Amino acid sequence: MSEAPLKIGIIIGSVRTGRYADTIADWFTAEARNRTDLDIQVIDLAEPAILDELKLTLDARPEPAETPGLADRVEALDGYVVITPEYNHGYPASLKLAIDYVYTAWQAKPVSFVSYGGMAGGQRAVEQLRQVFAEMHAVTLRDVVSFHNMWEQFDAEGRPHAPEPIGKAAEVLLDQLAWWGRTLRAGREKQPYTA
Repeated sequence: MSEAPLKIGIIIGSVRTGRYADTIADWFTAEARNRTDLDIQVIDLAEPAILDELKLTLDARPEPAETPGLADRVEALDGYVVITPEYNHGYPASLKLAIDYVYTAWQAKPVSFVSYGGMAGGQRAVEQLRQVFAEMHAVTLRDVVSFHNMWEQFDAEGRPHAPEPIGKAAEVLLDQLAWWGRTLRAGREKQPYTA
């Protein structure tokens, strides 16, 4: 079994201007980068190159690019943390477009969630995403880091008001993601997954 650090993608699912995702992503990325067993890579769906790539998928799959595109970047990873808001009881359309576009790269890999929103803290978005990722043959993890009324959870500099409990929640999520990531990577190394 490979002992190399797991390559984990933190996928920022919102592309809205003025989004709160940056505050959540900055905090969670810093927590994740404290670990030596994980190689953290951020994939922001609002990156101009990714937005352009996804816009092309509305008509037809684009020709291969000279630089690695979204599907190639996702394929190279061992697991994922999806940061998602809840918009109108659901997750962002940009995230659905990205999931469908990448398609097979999710297979036999773990997906965990960091959600945020109002009273529900993004939980309804996460429950919908579990169904979508199951169809992609991905393994979604039970524990979620969720921010209810997220604007009350962080100060103006993006620091959490209660760092200990959410830090512990992030640690639990990352521990589970590391276990599943190692286990599924070993399985893929032993026998390639076919859907």
